[in-house]
Amino acid sequence: MDLRQLNHFLAVADELHFGRAAERLGMTQPPLSQSIMALERELGAPLFARTKRHVALTPFGAQWLEHVRPAVAAIAELGPMAQRLRDGTAGRLALSFVSPADYSILPSLVRRYSTAFPNVEMALAEATSDVQIEALVEGRIDAGILIPPASGLPALIEYRPLLREPLVAAVPDSWVADGSLRVEQGRLTGEDWLDQPLLLFPRHVSPTFHDLIIDHYRAKGRTPHIRQRAIQMQTIISLVSAEMGMALVPASLRNLARTGVRYLPLADAAPVLETGLAWRRADEAPTLLALVRIALEARENALAG
Repeated sequence: MDLRQLNHFLAVADELHFGRAAERLGMTQPPLSQSIMALERELGAPLFARTKRHVALTPFGAQWLEHVRPAVAAIAELGPMAQRLRDGTAGRLALSFVSPADYSILPSLVRRYSTAFPNVEMALAEATSDVQIEALVEGRIDAGILIPPASGLPALIEYRPLLREPLVAAVPDSWVADGSLRVEQGRLTGEDWLDQPLLLFPRHVSPTFHDLIIDHYRAKGRTPHIRQRAIQMQTIISLVSAEMGMALVPASLRNLARTGVRYLPLADAAPVLETGLAWRRADEAPTLLALVRIALEARENALAG
């Protein structure tokens, strides 16, 4: 059977009259009757009960109609769907992100993209920078919001910075209350805080971010006392809340409110962390190119503001 025969069957099933069905299809009645009979022979069962005055669907024909109609409609949709896929207004986009982005650039980027392309399915997954780079190289994700390594990204990956923000100190509220930390005008002052236990993530997770923190201590002639390591920013903030130590985190993480945690800017020059968008250089999928365009437009608007 072919699509032409299925359309013939639908026309007769709708009209229950071969003459009107033939007129609707723009053909004469004899070829239509022959097409239906050939279809019935192929199926091994009659689709219509015919008399000189009456045409009706057989029980088999009525049941088969329930399957044919959506199948033909789906086939008819293939052309328009192909156009939407070419335009990037439909399809799927896999985007990974480092946990700090969830409190800075990710929500607005996802909102802008979803508003512009509501029929594109976005698959979002939190992942560390090292995992994202591997997934990009292997083609398992389309794009990633990550912290670029100081050693550089693989040649096949394109990258654009989206956000540069200072690090702030996430400290137990009780340390401020009992005077363990010096705070003036809402800022962490002095250098006593450098001797407090530090909560940090393993270096392999994000070497650039890790080294940014370690180098800040070294520049002040200190070696940090790392009390606990954790991969996720949310976990580190939970440990701060438990008074296990303090942490240096991106300023946007202040959007993560947690009981018992206070975020304090540093009084002196703070390290600055860069986060950006990465994707495969050779990937020209319309859904991806639209994401890149929206991300860069948002960055330019932020800079202009």
